[in-house]
Amino acid sequence: MTCFVGERVLCSKVFVNMLLPDWAVLNAAIDWLGNGLWNLSWWQIVLYTLATTHITIAAVTIFLHRAQAHRALDLHAIPSHFFRFWLWIGTGMVTKEWVAIHRKHHAKCETVDDPHSPQTRGLDTVMWRGAELYRAESKNMETIKKFGHGTPDDWMERNVYTRYGWQGVGLMLILNLALFGALGAAVWAVQMLWIPFWAAGVVNGVGHYWGYRNFEAQDASTNLSPWGIIIGGEELHNNHHTYPTSAKFSVKPYEFDIGWVYISLMKKIGWATVKKVPPKLQLGDVKPVADEKTLEALIANRYEVMAGYARGVRKACKDEIAALQARQADVSVLKAAKRWLHRDAEKVPAGALPQLAQARAAHPALDKMVTMREELRQLWLNTSQSREQLTADLQAWCRRAEESGIATLREFSISLRAARA
Repeated sequence: MTCFVGERVLCSKVFVNMLLPDWAVLNAAIDWLGNGLWNLSWWQIVLYTLATTHITIAAVTIFLHRAQAHRALDLHAIPSHFFRFWLWIGTGMVTKEWVAIHRKHHAKCETVDDPHSPQTRGLDTVMWRGAELYRAESKNMETIKKFGHGTPDDWMERNVYTRYGWQGVGLMLILNLALFGALGAAVWAVQMLWIPFWAAGVVNGVGHYWGYRNFEAQDASTNLSPWGIIIGGEELHNNHHTYPTSAKFSVKPYEFDIGWVYISLMKKIGWATVKKVPPKLQLGDVKPVADEKTLEALIANRYEVMAGYARGVRKACKDEIAALQARQADVSVLKAAKRWLHRDAEKVPAGALPQLAQARAAHPALDKMVTMREELRQLWLNTSQSREQLTADLQAWCRRAEESGIATLREFSISLRAARA
């Protein structure tokens, strides 16, 4: 009887122990949820998040954008495969889709067919719903077929990266949860939002709406900042739209493109071959008369030439404003028109046209410079003219500029005659 009771007590203890949790396992689980495997402090987790998102930015700007979409450089297999894998787990984007949508953006820029232009869709839409616009366009098979050629089509691309897109970002979530516990979900969320916000929103939205312009590109692209760090150099968006096939986005001495720094480092170890960088206007001895080589140099470097002309217009306008202020005359009209004097006629908004016309009528020198700017621009826009005729037109333009009595025009014309192809 005693033995029977003892056995019942023992069975009860075993049953209770089966119901109660293993405190060691539970404590380990709670510790993992709170700290993860790495048990890092908050600032270390922030650094990890910034580092991984920066790798994603580098993968987008170097691999997807410069190497794949624009063929500005060739990458060695090692960085190419790394970037492809990282984009799979860091964004879930498919290379062919991204490249096709971006190429269409350049081909149809600022038109209704542009997949993400703030000029046609509104800044708010592109800024906050850029990822939705991307997903919608990725389902357009005509876009993918027409603009997605030349992208990777190996076994990994077909059977892993394209076929299992969401599993890649799911793998990143599992990794973050393992490393940081519950906080890993927040790290993952930041990683997933980084490209939709900075690339799809800021670059595609604000980068076609607000900022400074080095060049009069045919679209509304702007440079967001002279220092391209946070978005890997994509901040220099006007430079890129001016020279889309260039591997380097910075063109001014004060501009910095961190993406170009990484490309230069890879070039040194044989991981990158640069195909093209922004052209640089070469100057030599001043020729007595502009010739076909001068014309060739002018057309090849037309954006830089027109940027130089714009600086001359701004200087002349500044001098006119100073003269008006010295006479205590009204400068409001000229100040309002100042930002449009060096712009292409089709880029000037209708609301600014009356002030621009009034300023030109009141200042003959500025009017002459604006008129001759358009005449100079026709040298590469007028494709129906022969090379000989365009050379004769350039010679006539230089002659008129140097006889205009306007010092800025004369100096600019002389510099043109020093241009070398």
